[in-house]
Amino acid sequence: MDTWIWIVIVIVALIAGAAIGFFAARQYMMKYLKENPPINEQMLRMMMAQMGRKPSEKQVKQMMNQMNKMQNK
Repeated sequence: MDTWIWIVIVIVALIAGAAIGFFAARQYMMKYLKENPPINEQMLRMMMAQMGRKPSEKQVKQMMNQMNKMQNK
């Protein structure tokens, strides 16, 4: 076979591999986030209640801000 045919095959294979990898990673992340949702205010209130604390709205907001700062770093 000619060299240009091999080059075309390699380029097509790379593009197809990148597309398949993108969609597989996207599907995996969607499944992961569905099974393990990020912590929201309601979950935070429930955790604090399980520890025997009755959190105020200010405490919940402070904890959410701290958690968001840690995730953004």
